[in-house]
Order: sequence, then C-alpha cells, then structure tokens
Amino acid sequence: MADRKDSASAIAAPEDAVSTPSSSSSPSPTPTPILTPTPTPAPTPTPTSAPAPANTLDSPVKQIQIEGLVVLKIIKHYQEEGQGNEVVQGVLLGLVVEDRLEITNCFPFPQHTEDDADFDEVQYQMEMMRSLRHVNIDHLHVGWYQSTYYGSFVSRALLDSQFSYQHAIEESVVLVYDPIKTAQGSLSLKAYRLTPKLMEICKEKDFTPEGLKKASIGFENMFEEVPIVIKNSHLINVLMWEMEQKSAVSDKQELLNLSSSNHLEKSLQLLMDRVDDMSQDIVKYNTFSRNVSKQQQQKHQYLQRRQQENTQRQTRGEPPLPEEDISKMFKPPQPPPRMDTLLIAGQINTYCQHINEFTSQNLAKMFMAEALQGHNVLKKS
Repeated sequence: MADRKDSASAIAAPEDAVSTPSSSSSPSPTPTPILTPTPTPAPTPTPTSAPAPANTLDSPVKQIQIEGLVVLKIIKHYQEEGQGNEVVQGVLLGLVVEDRLEITNCFPFPQHTEDDADFDEVQYQMEMMRSLRHVNIDHLHVGWYQSTYYGSFVSRALLDSQFSYQHAIEESVVLVYDPIKTAQGSLSLKAYRLTPKLMEICKEKDFTPEGLKKASIGFENMFEEVPIVIKNSHLINVLMWEMEQKSAVSDKQELLNLSSSNHLEKSLQLLMDRVDDMSQDIVKYNTFSRNVSKQQQQKHQYLQRRQQENTQRQTRGEPPLPEEDISKMFKPPQPPPRMDTLLIAGQINTYCQHINEFTSQNLAKMFMAEALQGHNVLKKS
C-alpha cells in the first residue's frame, strides 16, 4: 500500500479567493486550503499546511445536507472520467449552520497525466473559486469527495488527506461514492470523518503498538459515518415525480435481475487479497515478538554472566567491572507499523459489510422470484 506524497510547499489562498459565507449563522471563515493531488494511480487531494482554526462549534457535525445537484455532479464526473478502478476526486463547497454541514456545490479535479506539464492545479482551483464568488455561489471548502472501486477506499492516502482537512477545517468531511453498488439499484454515497481519538494519534504521529493500545484505537473506531440528507427544491421534486410516472415498466423490472455472480465474485476476490495482506502483517508482527523475546533472553544471560564474574572478582579482591549501558548493547528491534494493519482490518470489515448487504438483497430477490413463479404455476393450473 503506497503512501501518498504530500505537496512540497504550502501555497496560501489570495485574499480575493476567501470571503464570508452568505449565511449569518455560519462560522468565521478560515484560510481556504489549496488541494494539490499527486500524480499517483489513485491521487488524493491534500490541503496545504494551514494553521488549525479554533473550535467554532460547540458540537461536531451531526448531519450533512447535500443538494441533489451536487450528487448529480459527482455521478456525472465519474461517468465522464472514471474508468474501471480509476478514482475521480473533487472539492466540496458549502457552509456550516449550527451542527449541520450544508454542501451546496462542488467542482472536480480534471484528469491529467505527467505529460501535461503546463497544467497548474493551484491556479485551476483559484480560478474556480474566483468564478464562483463572482456569481454569488458558496465557495468555502467543506471537504472533498472521491469515487471507490467495490468499496476499496480505506487506505493510508485517504487517512492522511482527511487528517489534513480536519486539521485545517474542523468540520470537513469526505464523501465516498461507489458507482458499482449504485449500478445495482441503490445510491451509495457515504460521508466519513476521523474520530477524535484518531485525530490525536495522527497529531502526535505515534503509530506504535503501545501508542495505539493506550488510545484504544481499533479498526471499528477509526472513522465515523455522518448521516446524509439529500435536499431538492419543490420544483425538482415535481419534475422527478412526473419522470417516474412516465418511466417505462421494463426499466423498473431490471431491479429484479438475479444475476449477481460477477459482483459477488469480485468482492470476494478483493476480500481474499486483503486477508492475504493481513496474514503477511501478522507474520511480521510474530517475527518481531520472537526477536524481542530472544533479545530479552540474551540480555538476561549477559546479566547473569556479568554477576557471576563480579562475584569471582570480589572473592579475589579485585574491583567489580564498570557499569555498562545495556540499552546500547542490546538495541530493541523496530516494531512494524500498526496503522497499516488497522487500515487493512477496516477495509476487510467494509468488504464484509458490502457482501452481507449484497447477499441479503439477492436472497430477498430470489425468494420474491420463487413466490412469483409459484403464483404463476397455481394460476395456470
């Protein structure tokens, strides 16, 4: 699992790119972080280093209200530029009202390769924010979004990026859009934040087994999911109702499609790959434990030999041996990083949840199909 490279320099947003939100109940704006994705197979936007603002809310974000147009923009972004397991990413814009985060707009990161040397990510984002400000649209950064491939989003790159966002803007969230699951008939869009315990660990950069154990950090309490409410205007609701009335019956019947082998097979394959990675990490940790135990035995034997030699020297009337620093003679082995193991465990848990949800839906479809078939047989007889 390759670590993402942070941007080499911090670029502050100019004065004309930051202004106060239109709502009087939103918190005071902080310097807008500039996102600079690195040219990796799955680039992750990272805000440049900025001072962490003071707490502007008495309580954390408890609900996310997202405009339906933003959801359509995210879906369209993936359909236009996402291919297979390629990840698309973008910026979320909006404002905070009490304990509710309102996402009112977004814009994508354009796909570019290393050959596009003339493309300037920072300049692109500055122009976007300036244009949105001129047309009186909310342009304050409130997080970022990315697509995922069969739920494969729990990674070190996402952890580092979200930590940078929450450290700079406390209310930031990451939206994860799963196009594969959405194609099965239900919209898959979830919002995540880092838990306060994990934020403290990331600030201290203490990812040792002792540090994680002391903070009681496990894969189940690394990320917290925030409920999402999609809001549409009354005119859009009327339009959707009319479109639903005019939709063909054949399109609705595709939701009862029983073919699921490909999706289930791919999910199980990804799950087995993560289990293999977990097994390798367990082998590394077992090797580390054996080395520590072996070193402790060697240290104990050395102290015993030294004590016996000092006893013999004392009987001969000789002075004891000088004291030596045992820690320099027996340097403790370097423990393996445990954060990557926790992320792998979290990804395995996500795969298991997706497989459980998918199989539950398929079983319901099969029972429904069996009931319909039995009804048709009785009707014909």
